[in-house]
Amino acid sequence: MAVVRDLRVLLRWGNFRRLLAVRLLSQCADGVYQVALATYVVFSPEKQTSATAIASAMAVLLLPYSLVGPFAGVLLDRWRRRQVFVHGNLLRAVLASVTAVLMVSQVPDWLFYVSALCVTAVNRFVLAGLSAALPRVVDTERLVLANSLSPTAGTLAATAGGGLAFVVRLAGADSDAVVVLLASALYLCGALAALRIGREVLGPDRALVQPRLATALAGTSRDLVAGVRHLTEPPRRAAARALGAMALMRFCYGALLVMLLMLCRYALTSDTEDGLALLGMALGVSGAGFFTAAVVTPSAAGRLGPARWIVVCAGTAAILEPALGLPFATVPLLVATFVLGLATQGAKIATDTIVQSSVDDGFRGRIFSVYDVLFNVAFVGAAALAALMLPPDGRSVALVVMVALIYGGVAVGMSRFSVR
Repeated sequence: MAVVRDLRVLLRWGNFRRLLAVRLLSQCADGVYQVALATYVVFSPEKQTSATAIASAMAVLLLPYSLVGPFAGVLLDRWRRRQVFVHGNLLRAVLASVTAVLMVSQVPDWLFYVSALCVTAVNRFVLAGLSAALPRVVDTERLVLANSLSPTAGTLAATAGGGLAFVVRLAGADSDAVVVLLASALYLCGALAALRIGREVLGPDRALVQPRLATALAGTSRDLVAGVRHLTEPPRRAAARALGAMALMRFCYGALLVMLLMLCRYALTSDTEDGLALLGMALGVSGAGFFTAAVVTPSAAGRLGPARWIVVCAGTAAILEPALGLPFATVPLLVATFVLGLATQGAKIATDTIVQSSVDDGFRGRIFSVYDVLFNVAFVGAAALAALMLPPDGRSVALVVMVALIYGGVAVGMSRFSVR
């Protein structure tokens, strides 16, 4: 199988293997933690969940980070990335344990959300660092291949973590706090795995490293302006266009995710346990789509080019999403999750490659942090719009059609740029 052969080629690079181990453990823990939050917020029997409540939770967890994300990117270009992975995962292990305590305590909801917000903020910091460090552990010739397999393997690990959380929860765990403690243990393993990487291997270059916090923050605004200017330079405009396209596709994903949560909670099942099981199945099918994207993207992007591959992914989603989504039936929706998983991950692999190959190493950290901010803002904006459009059971023809039109617009826009 080609993907196995490609993975063997990459695994010959020792530092790539070690960085991949950090990614797999970190994102597996993310999957466990996020599913625990979802089941606590959406599927608790005592909670009458609405689309507005889901959108509010997403806003609380993601928007504050969007305000500080670019500043984190500056630090990511000033601190040793290996140390970011070690300390970031240790911090998340502690904060996840705090979340577990709050889940079983009689505390205000806002305190729970603050704890979850802190874990999510560090999570985005680590993910941006993983993407920024990848060109340091493989050569340029294999960068597309690494971008196909490494982030996709991380996404699959997150999906597997979510599946593990579902299994633990449905197997009789007394509360979601037990699942969160499992995530804490996995974060700790991720920190230990990062210690196996040399301190200087992942960059940035020694001349850029500023170990003192005050020194690193002193030029934050100036560095952010420099990063944006770097992205608007003619050789980097392809990266800017790809980021814009990916943000719109993320918007579509966020709107459809809220709809899926509401359908699983109210329309497609009769009780919360069945809804939870159906959501777990949908995530598993979506993970299969991510894996398929990792298999087909290297050859497809190699033949078409990354920009044209984004066109294919968005165009496919524009056609199949309404065809499969409008019946609002279980089997077509599961097929749709596979298609959208493939399209979204395929476009993301292409976007990562365009950004990494267009952006200088000294700017990658802050650019990938801006990348995450675009993701978060688009995701929360989509959730807010879905909250306004969705009826109580989650069935909305208008939302499905709107998302299809956005996918079509991305395909048309990127096709014009790729022709130029």
